[in-house]
Amino acid sequence: MYKIVAKKELSPQIKEFVVEAPLIARNASPGQFVILRLDELGERFPLTIADFDRERQTITLIFQELGHSTRRLGLLEEGESILDVVGPLGLPSHIAKYTDTVICVGGGIGAAPVFPLARAFKQAGNKVISIIGARSAGLLIFEQRLAAVSDLLLIATDDRSKGQRGFVTELLQQVINSGEKIALVMAIGPVIMMRAVAETTRPHQIKTMCSLNPIMLDGTGMCGACRVTVGGKVKFACVDGPDFDAHQVDFGELMLRQRMYRSQEGKAPPSAEETCGGRCTC
Repeated sequence: MYKIVAKKELSPQIKEFVVEAPLIARNASPGQFVILRLDELGERFPLTIADFDRERQTITLIFQELGHSTRRLGLLEEGESILDVVGPLGLPSHIAKYTDTVICVGGGIGAAPVFPLARAFKQAGNKVISIIGARSAGLLIFEQRLAAVSDLLLIATDDRSKGQRGFVTELLQQVINSGEKIALVMAIGPVIMMRAVAETTRPHQIKTMCSLNPIMLDGTGMCGACRVTVGGKVKFACVDGPDFDAHQVDFGELMLRQRMYRSQEGKAPPSAEETCGGRCTC
């Protein structure tokens, strides 16, 4: 059992949990994720580790209440527990000291997993520019935390309620046009945003990495549900990633796969009592 020691609402439908997980906190690195199961009949679903505190033995999880399981997770309160939290899973992001600037781009809830990356690159001695975006100012998250670990934080909102009106890719293009020497761009967010980031940097041959979060079940490479095509080869996001060369990812295929179960994801299944009196796991 993994105890929730703190709960915060960051914006409508987006919550932050700080969870006691000593072994995970001790071994976690930026870019890795965990897989949760709320109870014995619950589904398994992945969440990126947004932060970890080795001293307090906790990890921070950020999630948006979109499907049945994340809505159930959001109902839990401080002091309650999650049955299973497995991790850290996936390969850690490659952190290095570069001569030129590192740009970290987070779209929507992707600003949360961008934070440990920006912090790690800054601690490694890099100049870090962070770019985050959301539909409106009320949906921006991790703004202050990212500002604290970045040399410059740029913000885009669809309605211009904060920062520049438009998309994160427009801000990224402005930085490129300014003549800034860029060693690496890291992008995390909706698939369509990561694809747009890749197409923005491709003409300039700027190394660009993205963190993929496709449909995932076991998280150990056995089920194959999270397969993606990268450079014409099949990769499993859970064990070969989640970071991949964004210029090599087949985003068209990935977007099709992400839509496969969209109608089911938003529907809460009937309770066991409604279907069979609670006597089975259907």
